[in-house]
Amino acid sequence: MPLRPVRARLQLAALAGVFACSAAPADSAAPVDLVVYGRVWTGDSARPWARAVAVAGDAIRAVGDSAEIARLAGPRTRVLSNGGAMVVPGFMDAHTHFLSGGFQLASVELRDATSPEEFVSRLKAYAKKLRPGEWITGGNWDHERWPGAPLPQRGWIDSVTPNNPVFVSRLDGHMGLANSAALKLARVTRATKEIPGGTIVRGPGGEPTGVLKDEAQNPVYAAIPLPSASQSDSALRRAMAWAASKGVTAVGDVSVPWYELAALKRARAKGTLTTRVSVYVPLAEWRRMADTVRAAGIGDDWLRVAGVKGYVDGSLGSTTALFYAPYADAPETKGLLVTPEDSLRSWIGAADSAGLQVVVHAIGERANGLLLQIFDSVARAHGPRDRRFRVEHAQHLRRQDIGRFGQSGIIASMQPYHIIDDGRWAQKRIGPERITTTYAFRSLLDSGARLAFGSDWTVAPIDPLLGIYSAVTRRTLDGKHPGGWVPEEKISVEEALRAYTVANAYGMFAERTRGKVAPGYQADLVLLDQLLTEVPPEAIERARVKATIVGGRVVFSEPR
Repeated sequence: MPLRPVRARLQLAALAGVFACSAAPADSAAPVDLVVYGRVWTGDSARPWARAVAVAGDAIRAVGDSAEIARLAGPRTRVLSNGGAMVVPGFMDAHTHFLSGGFQLASVELRDATSPEEFVSRLKAYAKKLRPGEWITGGNWDHERWPGAPLPQRGWIDSVTPNNPVFVSRLDGHMGLANSAALKLARVTRATKEIPGGTIVRGPGGEPTGVLKDEAQNPVYAAIPLPSASQSDSALRRAMAWAASKGVTAVGDVSVPWYELAALKRARAKGTLTTRVSVYVPLAEWRRMADTVRAAGIGDDWLRVAGVKGYVDGSLGSTTALFYAPYADAPETKGLLVTPEDSLRSWIGAADSAGLQVVVHAIGERANGLLLQIFDSVARAHGPRDRRFRVEHAQHLRRQDIGRFGQSGIIASMQPYHIIDDGRWAQKRIGPERITTTYAFRSLLDSGARLAFGSDWTVAPIDPLLGIYSAVTRRTLDGKHPGGWVPEEKISVEEALRAYTVANAYGMFAERTRGKVAPGYQADLVLLDQLLTEVPPEAIERARVKATIVGGRVVFSEPR
């Protein structure tokens, strides 16, 4: 259950038991509104550590030692003391599906279902709560958790969802299961032709099993009614509260449908945003985004609207990530080119000409190679510009492509939790050689690339502490790699922190206002219960967020 945000002007007593509180003497200058004490990791290479932060309004006034900051406080200044534990800049998540996360928080949870039987029983129990005709979506199932890893089939769930159409996604979003009612509404039958960029999984006689991959999911998505404004607003509130509880103060919201942008704009107009959001609509809609920016501008530090997000391929788990060589466990396929190459070239070029930031999903080696080539050709054709191209995921790279990120200034926008999740089964997909450059964090940093971290929520938990743990240890969820999966690609705690703060600010064109604890920067701070740089790496996953501050307001406080 998401934890309720705490309003900015709560009495100090409301935080009793969570923080040690103290008064500080007033100085002749106007007192600040908030002082935070702790071991402050600033993200500023010129002064990486401090002991206190002073906040005036929504900005940081001063950073320094405890004594000098104490002089800025007055009798009405709120004081939060985190002792010897850590204070860090607000975590940023470069890659989320933010409103989808809010909807998933109120939907059926299938991620940790460990068998087909549990998968079915959870859907059965959830369907009983709904009115006839209501759709069941979300889910986030993972068939790799099941004995033998069989793909689900609509026959499993038709009898337990007789009154409700169902389309529940695999956790990566590149494959979903529809029941018969949903397929009927989508008009997907045995006679339906294959859809470019996707796969209709079929059984005997060509009958759809209910599993649809990548672009083949589109007919079902088109049949699902759009959420109402009130439903979208509720999902946004849930998403923001949950993000705050994990220390996330800003997100990149990718593949954003226009109804989601409308919900974000409503919240911004009402002043109710507690998470800063950078929006990326589908690449194919670059012209509408360009017109929107031309008419209304790019927004502000709370809501930035100036980007587009595309897809080259699918996912490794769905065997639709695009490789040069066939899959080891599915030799009949090398994956899928989800968007035709000519469309990718045309849309990326047009969006760049319009001044939009372009970020594109690429997972397989061939997908990454193609995208890097397209980015390079567009940059050469259009000339120098502060464009900040991003490759979303950059999971599987050829060694000769790793150096191209730093050379071309392309940001590797990656999700470290996927390491410890995919590492359970990835080698059976692509063999031992190709995994040596999987999630190549160390190699990318050493080659001069910028590394920005995120979660891909709801694909993975929106929890930067789990992401840092994953990047530093690379210990898979099944416990089979205690020394790390592809351990030579581990990075340090501070490198992971920078990827969640300084680098993400750059990746969202916000490096002048956030990502560091420095005077003049936005007062986005997170108080942790541990000093991450001094605890054993394997203990990082047990660290907790004690409080989250956005724009000088406490938006989350750990319950007593």
